[in-house]
Amino acid sequence: MEIIRLEDVTKIYRIGEVETRALNGVSLSIEEGEFTAIVGPSGSGKTTMLQLMGCLDRPDSGTVKINQRDVTHLSADQRAELRGQVIGFIFQFYALVPVLNAYENVELPLLLTNVSAKERRERVLAMLDAVGLANRVDHRPNQMSGGEQQRVAIARALAPHPLMVLADEPTANLDTANGEQAMEIMQRLNQQTGTAFIFATHDPRVMSYARRVVKMRDGQIVDDGVPTEVQTNVELRQVA
Repeated sequence: MEIIRLEDVTKIYRIGEVETRALNGVSLSIEEGEFTAIVGPSGSGKTTMLQLMGCLDRPDSGTVKINQRDVTHLSADQRAELRGQVIGFIFQFYALVPVLNAYENVELPLLLTNVSAKERRERVLAMLDAVGLANRVDHRPNQMSGGEQQRVAIARALAPHPLMVLADEPTANLDTANGEQAMEIMQRLNQQTGTAFIFATHDPRVMSYARRVVKMRDGQIVDDGVPTEVQTNVELRQVA
């Protein structure tokens, strides 16, 4: 089932008299359960595309549909409500609330829903266990490593049972071991829950896990598929 579609989308940023065309007539669809990387150099448009998918911004032209609903002209309140219902986010710098512990950070998005206190607790503990942090429930961000903080962020993104998770450079601040661990956790949760994961990245580690790689340059898609080198990396991991 198609969960998101961009149709002939253009996004222009203006600073004074200078215009930057971040996206230039881009069309793309994402299916349920995908594990997709959107890649390209800085300024290619990948982060802008993620922002439009996440209803954090609106295109200047074209349409964005989520779950077959046109969200292009929704109000700010309507977009915020939609984000809470179907979209999870993972950020490069974790974006955890420093005064809250791991449990409270994961619970935070659930407090904005109709989920009961009992179910909230069950979901939070289950997600922290799923990312290997059942013993870190009471720890605040400054008491955890960067890898642990990103795993809390992953748990938080999945706790509301979203349709898709959008991850912007999720491994950029992690060393090799923690980056690999984060990707393996997200890959496993994608397979277990059916939640789609869409990454904006320039990290080859992320690309090697993706089942689909969308390459961007100068605000346009220049390639879309599974490159041979990615297939080879996946096959090697499966053999190992």
